[in-house]
Amino acid sequence: MERSAYLRRRLLAGGAAVLLGVAAPGASSGVTPPLRAIYPGAASVGDVRAGYYLKLLELALQKSGAPFDLRPNGQIMVSPRVTSVIEADGAIDVTWGPSTRELEQRLLPVRVPIDKGILGWRLLLIRSAQRAAFAAVASREQLRARAAGQQRDWSDTAILRANGLKVVAATMYEPMFNMLATDRFQYFPRGVGEVWDEQARHAALGLEVERHLALHYPSVSYFFVGRHNRALGQAIERGLRAAIRDGSFAALFESCNGAAIARAQLSTRTVFELNNPLLSEAALAQWRDEAPLR
Repeated sequence: MERSAYLRRRLLAGGAAVLLGVAAPGASSGVTPPLRAIYPGAASVGDVRAGYYLKLLELALQKSGAPFDLRPNGQIMVSPRVTSVIEADGAIDVTWGPSTRELEQRLLPVRVPIDKGILGWRLLLIRSAQRAAFAAVASREQLRARAAGQQRDWSDTAILRANGLKVVAATMYEPMFNMLATDRFQYFPRGVGEVWDEQARHAALGLEVERHLALHYPSVSYFFVGRHNRALGQAIERGLRAAIRDGSFAALFESCNGAAIARAQLSTRTVFELNNPLLSEAALAQWRDEAPLR
């Protein structure tokens, strides 16, 4: 009887040890938990501006060698809110976009430029009825007589104003197309990689891409993570550099943006060069090192 009781105690102790092992598998098996990479949702239904950046983020994480959990936050948030949530170690881990000195101070930039400065090339979305009026614009002074539309929290708003251009600031992205159609402002500067899809989605409003003008200013886009989240930032950087080395970065950029760049015919346009006072010295130096799009 005493021996049977002893054996039962050993079996129970062994079962408890197994259960403890199941409860904390990482502690005993050495399995690395996946890096959480939650990103912001789209600004509106049908908004596909994030498509290239999400494909690049997934490519980078795949090439990082680390397990990862990449998924959307599922909420619509304006840029300042996204920054605050990441800063507070909340429900978003990574975002992307044009760098500014303020953003680099609040978040951790993954200092590999991700879009070859394409967001600094702006074509003008206008009303079709204004085609002739814009065709006559030959100087910055003539452009200054017209108002641009921009979202209030976008860095572009400050850049345009710093260069003496008139800006009507809106609070949300999607209503700006109706604002343009009703002449609340006369043109909507959009990135070369964005404008064609936006025009197609809002063709019923009588909007078109202006045919001979462009704005250009230094722009460097990065992925950004929280300053507490260096492991995720290092994984993204490692993967981006691997994608640059094996050519998959360039191939993805070309597949997502090449047709739009060719369609823009930048070399044939009258280009108004603008300053970008928001860039850090480090970002500006990287922009100077990159090959121009045209």
